[in-house]
Amino acid sequence: MNAHSQPDRFLELIKKRRKGSLKVYLGMIAGVGKTYRMLQEAHELLRQGVDVRIGLIETHNREETQRLLKGIPQIPLKETYYKGKVLTEMDLESIIESRPEIVLVDELAHSNIPGSQNEKRWQDVIDLLEEGINVITAFNVQHLESMVDRVDSIAGIEVKETIPDHFLKHADEVVNIDLPAEDLINRLKDGKIYQGERIERALNNFFQPEKILQLRDLALRKVASLVEKRIEKNLPPDNRLKQERFMACISTNFESAKNIIRKTSRVADYYQAEWYVLYIKTTGEGTEKIDLKLQRKLINNFQFAEELGARVITVKENNISLAVYQKALELKITNIVMGKPHYTIWRQIRGKNHFDKLLKRLIDTDIDVIIVF
Repeated sequence: MNAHSQPDRFLELIKKRRKGSLKVYLGMIAGVGKTYRMLQEAHELLRQGVDVRIGLIETHNREETQRLLKGIPQIPLKETYYKGKVLTEMDLESIIESRPEIVLVDELAHSNIPGSQNEKRWQDVIDLLEEGINVITAFNVQHLESMVDRVDSIAGIEVKETIPDHFLKHADEVVNIDLPAEDLINRLKDGKIYQGERIERALNNFFQPEKILQLRDLALRKVASLVEKRIEKNLPPDNRLKQERFMACISTNFESAKNIIRKTSRVADYYQAEWYVLYIKTTGEGTEKIDLKLQRKLINNFQFAEELGARVITVKENNISLAVYQKALELKITNIVMGKPHYTIWRQIRGKNHFDKLLKRLIDTDIDVIIVF
């Protein structure tokens, strides 16, 4: 899984399966050369007689990238009227009808025009794979849902267009497009990434050496974890390491729960582990006792967890520590993830210190507890 991967290997993958194969070019930031490399590979494949076509490519008016478009057949974009304007979108139906051997699809995190067959472009790609069409695509690591909060803390930018991490489970090959921070900044200054005022804005914001270094680290770690998963998968069972299994315990606290879910997703992804989200529903949290707004937020968190690849479990039980303990044993959980416990004298007196009770139950097990702040 590196930037020097040859198209021959991808062709071998294609021949082995009926379902479409997926190759992903993963970058750390705009301008590292993901689209450029996709187009280079398309030319290499065309020379080998492969039917490669462009489904959608976004060059961002970069001259080097635009030159590579020449000679690659393109499937025309679909025009859609929306709010009085004519907008263009990738034509999913035409791609399926024309059935190229390989199609290039750029800007994977893009939200489609309302009324399209799918809400997001990554969903279009899954449809293409199901149709037996092979796809080469690209996106930056900050668009992965589990990375959103990290990118916000690194660069102070809220990423709104995201891709669920479980999308990468469809990938047969992931290629990291890497570039040293100094080279990237020089490309920016030379006008090879952005033009005009955008260059100065980028230098003052996202394109700073320390920020690029951290984003680069995220991308490298992500690709490394995928490599580890492949190695683990191909090893005989007797040679495999202990299989980690994570369980996130959430409450009706929306923001806290979302934070716990995202962090559990990230650590589970690092270990390539199965993970669950557990919600204990007490009698005090019946439908008639929780307002509609809170119920909606809880459902949203369940959906959010499923999008990240978790299995959501709801248990009706007033004894919270017992329910968590029993479910952890049943699912062979190795790590329980939960929010910071709130200690009060009143809770101690009433005997409702669930965290303390849970720790006492776990004392003779090998289950670890991870606290999310």
